[in-house]
Amino acid sequence: MKIAIISDVHGNLEALKATISDIEKRNVDKIICLGDTIAKGVHSKECFDIVRKKCDIVLQGNTDEYFSKEHLNFDELPEQEQKRIIWNQSLISNEDREYLLSLPFSYEFYLSGSLVRLFHATPTANNKTVLNVDSIETKYEMFLPSEKTDSQEIADVVLYGHIHHPYLDKIYNKTLINVGSVGNSFDVIRNENKDSNPIETTRSYYMIIEGEYGSKEYTSEIAFQFIRVPYDLDKELEDEDLNIEKSNYHYELKEGRYRDLTKVNENFKRLGIDVDKI
Repeated sequence: MKIAIISDVHGNLEALKATISDIEKRNVDKIICLGDTIAKGVHSKECFDIVRKKCDIVLQGNTDEYFSKEHLNFDELPEQEQKRIIWNQSLISNEDREYLLSLPFSYEFYLSGSLVRLFHATPTANNKTVLNVDSIETKYEMFLPSEKTDSQEIADVVLYGHIHHPYLDKIYNKTLINVGSVGNSFDVIRNENKDSNPIETTRSYYMIIEGEYGSKEYTSEIAFQFIRVPYDLDKELEDEDLNIEKSNYHYELKEGRYRDLTKVNENFKRLGIDVDKI
């Protein structure tokens, strides 16, 4: 079975359409979405409808939850944050919000002998950040079960999203994979004197895993394939005047850089890495 894994569409309709088209050309048997379908782009509703129609499994991401729920402390939030919540909620219906709030946290299955577990960010929370350069212990914890996972077994393969940065790592005979972002790809290790063309980053990213679905026997092959898909970025930005965070969205899509470098740098500083000096 060939399974396509997508994540972090973030309202980017052109990227999602190009990705789904590419997936369908590859005769994939199943599509799984790891969440964050909405927020950032102006086409949250259209993306939500496509994901709901095309994906066999949809998990809940942090933006799906955050922009769908009622905020009890709404009046205490900064004015700009209130505007972000109101605007993002205005793009989808109440029924859409209920659906997003009802989505499962994780999903797992056996593939060619390996227990594969999927979630948006970590096995305990959909909004925690685990980087490709994080500690071995932090990465090991990604394989451990929690009260939110389908089983209490230790996973052999973990696939997640959230950080918008695709990579594969091996520790303790286990495989940790971030599938990247369909609609909002970026790199955080950047230097104007060393960078390649931003298009190396800003295309749509997803991955395909292939093996014997449901089998607990190590008798067949298992494969992981990263794929990046070109899409009409300028067309996606034609409606950016409707975006209350127009400059941020334009910057992220065009440059492949996250809008809040202070937040990014703090994640690296806790690991003893000074991004500004790399």
